[in-house]
Amino acid sequence: MSHNLLEGKRGIIFGALNDMSIAWKVAEKAVEEGATITLSNTPVAVRMGDTAKLGEKLNAEILPADATNVEDLEMVFTKSMEILGGKIDFVLHSIGMSPNVRKKRTYDDLNYDMLSKTLDISSVSFHKMLQVAKKMDAIEQGGSILALTYIASQRVFYGYNDMADAKALLESITRSFGYIYGREKGVRVNTISQSPTMTTAGSGVKGMEDLMDFSERMAPLGNANANDCADYCIVMFSDLTRKVTMQNLFNDGGFSSMGMSLQAMKQYSNGLDEFKDPSL
Repeated sequence: MSHNLLEGKRGIIFGALNDMSIAWKVAEKAVEEGATITLSNTPVAVRMGDTAKLGEKLNAEILPADATNVEDLEMVFTKSMEILGGKIDFVLHSIGMSPNVRKKRTYDDLNYDMLSKTLDISSVSFHKMLQVAKKMDAIEQGGSILALTYIASQRVFYGYNDMADAKALLESITRSFGYIYGREKGVRVNTISQSPTMTTAGSGVKGMEDLMDFSERMAPLGNANANDCADYCIVMFSDLTRKVTMQNLFNDGGFSSMGMSLQAMKQYSNGLDEFKDPSL
């Protein structure tokens, strides 16, 4: 059901690869809510993924670009304003990748060149995006810019590796740039900390299925899926949240506030029973 929350608004969605992508769901929901958008992803992702199908479905032009390259980002904002007919009202940064995770390098055996790539792709690209947009004055007054993060930025989760460092930096950039952008241009900058979600990128994290099961048992409302995240993004893009900025907003069914749930406690106790010596 559409509520026309984004009627007349213009947006750019970075990172829609296939229908497993959160960015894909956000793009669909944004258009459903009345927005017109452009889509951007790396040239390789556009060739190898299904972005073209999404563009055709949503009547959205695709702008292949490397989000770590300032000139590419300048092109995306320039062409998006030309295509959409004005300044941009909302942007989604749904970009993240760790070569160390892909190569199964553990956190105590990182390749530092790969770490630099992780940080550049997953977080510094957000700073570049914000800086380019601000210098170009490409975002409408009161506009909303979002990036997707995960609670591993604040707590240790086995297997999340150097992506945890990237997400911590991403959230810091949100606060630091959010202050400047809000003060000078009235633009909102926030992150949404999503439940573990089985996207193409998420599937590369070691133990992802077990992590999803654990958080499902811990969270009183269960895991938030990609559609839930899309709904939250739409609200954050809308005028309903025009005074919300510099925040890390949890969309995780309550997981982030939990210590131990009853269901998880029972599972833990059952597991202990298997190892108890009946002779004791």
